[in-house]
Amino acid sequence: MTTTITIRRPDDWHVHLRDGAMLDAVAEYTARQFGRAIVMPNLSPPVTTVAAAQAYRGRIMDAVPQGADFIPLMTCYLTDDADPSEIARGFQDGVFTACKLYPANATTNSAHGVTDIRKLTHVLEAMERIGMPLLIHGEVTDSDVDIFDREAVFIERTLVPLVRDYPALKIVLEHITTADAVDFVEGSGPQVAATITPQHMIINRNAIFAGGIRPHNYCLPIAKRERHRLAVRKAGVSGLPSFFLGTDSAPHEIGRKQSACGCAGIFNAPFAIETYAQVFEEEDALDNFEAFASLNGPAFYGLPVNEGTVTLERTDHVVPGTLGEGETCVVPFHAGETLRWKLVG
Repeated sequence: MTTTITIRRPDDWHVHLRDGAMLDAVAEYTARQFGRAIVMPNLSPPVTTVAAAQAYRGRIMDAVPQGADFIPLMTCYLTDDADPSEIARGFQDGVFTACKLYPANATTNSAHGVTDIRKLTHVLEAMERIGMPLLIHGEVTDSDVDIFDREAVFIERTLVPLVRDYPALKIVLEHITTADAVDFVEGSGPQVAATITPQHMIINRNAIFAGGIRPHNYCLPIAKRERHRLAVRKAGVSGLPSFFLGTDSAPHEIGRKQSACGCAGIFNAPFAIETYAQVFEEEDALDNFEAFASLNGPAFYGLPVNEGTVTLERTDHVVPGTLGEGETCVVPFHAGETLRWKLVG
């Protein structure tokens, strides 16, 4: 039985670090595990300019422990009136790593998102020309589309023509949740990839309603049927280069989750790499763990792999029921459960 795992230092290609007190409370969890992280721009107000991204990056670096081996990679929040020249300048100056597309009102702080992708024609042309990745929250928001079908409808309605019309545009379909998404990514060329969260490899939609409403298992895109979970899990552990780690860790203060209209988001950052390791072990796929966590993402983004390593040890440990206090008290994924792997170095 394997008792230790050492891999290249991994990266998180999708994380929400928030801002203010919450940023100060959660940034250390990401920085202790990951060499880099693609940081989501859906603040209030959102990060839409080079200056805003530079300022936010500074606040992140102030929040991580001094001397941490960690680089935040900033993203530009796309709006209907996004400026192609500002975006290109940010990318060429090394401030923006990618642009993030939220369909308007798809998830937390997405009210300023895109109402019609056709309004981004000049932006997408510029991104394709300069090789800047487009990161997509892939759901339609039409009220007449069932919430469990919104990813599949987005792929058919928006993503298929997008890939057709911009064949050289690098696209990441983030936090995939369906067999439809797996099939689409596997059937596309090397310019299309996907991130996979720990929760979408572990829970199906029953977990939201087990013995009552479980608000801390509610995220967007919402967890789907078991067949979809199995398809996403299989893709994640496959070793295929188009799939890589993206936690979508999204902290909300406990009261904002346990309320009459609770927020979407699962806070998995504190034990993310341990959770992924457990999945790969259960699938007898530890040989593919380093590719998923540390190699595939840098290859897609055209970045070098991290120089350092991390080591996990097979040691049972219990996840705390809560972390933080007051306005930063959050419930982590797997709260109260026992994990089999622990990050030790």
